[in-house]
Amino acid sequence: MKKLEEYVRSIPDFPEPGIIFRDVTSILQDADGLHLAIEGLLGQLEGVEYDVVVGPESRGFIFGVPVAYEAHKGFVPVRKKGKLPCETISEEYDLEYGSAVIEMHKDAIQPGQKVVVVDDLIATGGTIEAIIKMVEQLGGEVVKICFVMELAGLKGREKLAGYSVESLITYEGN
Repeated sequence: MKKLEEYVRSIPDFPEPGIIFRDVTSILQDADGLHLAIEGLLGQLEGVEYDVVVGPESRGFIFGVPVAYEAHKGFVPVRKKGKLPCETISEEYDLEYGSAVIEMHKDAIQPGQKVVVVDDLIATGGTIEAIIKMVEQLGGEVVKICFVMELAGLKGREKLAGYSVESLITYEGN
């Protein structure tokens, strides 16, 4: 069987010249690649005590739900502003060009719950930093953050200092 990184398609000069886009859809399209990714994420959680998995739309849903399912845990979706139907809390975060707002249901995390955050990619870390703030505002504790891929050159881990962070694949550049 191939290694997980062999399932990642690298697209040069996208979305702009000099950038290599790491395409996660090529992992999803292959049953073995998808299996390796989910098993790898579950492996990062061995020995971790947690109550619920949180993931941002949309790829955090793709990887977080099967992890939650296999571990028999609940899943909490984090969505873009205006997409959740009940009372929410929100957090603004910076993007490369501008800012965005994400939300989670106000009753999604109970005080004292131990939370694992799962997403496909860590780049600048802004989205996950915003999720951590919301989880903690609701009284939860982030005990682990798991990614399929990491772009180490963008230094996203610096925003997540003090938290346990793991990535299945690390690319040293941007």
